[in-house]
Amino acid sequence: MEQALKEQLKALAEPEYQVFAAALIPNIQNVMGVRLPALRKIAKKLAIQQNWETICVEAPQECFEETMVHGMVIGYLKSDIEDVLRHVTEFVPRIDNWSVCDSFCSGLKITLKHKDRMWLFLQPYSHSSEEYDVRFAVVMMLNYYMEDHYLSEVLERLDRIRHEGYYVKMAVAWAISICYIKSPVPTMAYLQANTLDRETFNKALQKITESYRVDPETKRLIRSMKRK
Repeated sequence: MEQALKEQLKALAEPEYQVFAAALIPNIQNVMGVRLPALRKIAKKLAIQQNWETICVEAPQECFEETMVHGMVIGYLKSDIEDVLRHVTEFVPRIDNWSVCDSFCSGLKITLKHKDRMWLFLQPYSHSSEEYDVRFAVVMMLNYYMEDHYLSEVLERLDRIRHEGYYVKMAVAWAISICYIKSPVPTMAYLQANTLDRETFNKALQKITESYRVDPETKRLIRSMKRK
């Protein structure tokens, strides 16, 4: 069964797309070149098979697409939240790039029905020493917790993150920019009093000014806040 998944992926691989996809994820060397819609189609079929764990978990994941399919399957599972969280716990250590991380997070739609439970689950990841553990927590926050009920807690936790990983800093900046777009007044107050490092803070400002939902006058104000 292990080979069956790999053979499916090989049949769907596109050499030209492989070059494009590999350039987007420069820190990995095992991209086959299978498009995301095709991976989702495979994952959706696997998720209803009783032996999906044998195929995805027990088999060695030698290429980017195998890991991506594994994460997608978890998002498609029709199971209770605790069972899904068990699979999430097993999967997160396999994340080694931003693309798998972000796609995995976007697929965990079960969060919408179990926000409080997932929120508690995410907290240890936000202060992990592992770069993609932290990015996982941050991307989950920006995907599912950009609302008034959670905003102050989100900003508080983002402010506590201390990790030098590039993909952590970019995720935190991205999340803060979304906070601003969703709730500009409290997020502006946060921007005026925070403990972010200069790189992350300035990147957050940049991302805010790149949004078409921010008016020109506000963009000028945001740019003036840049730290030298």
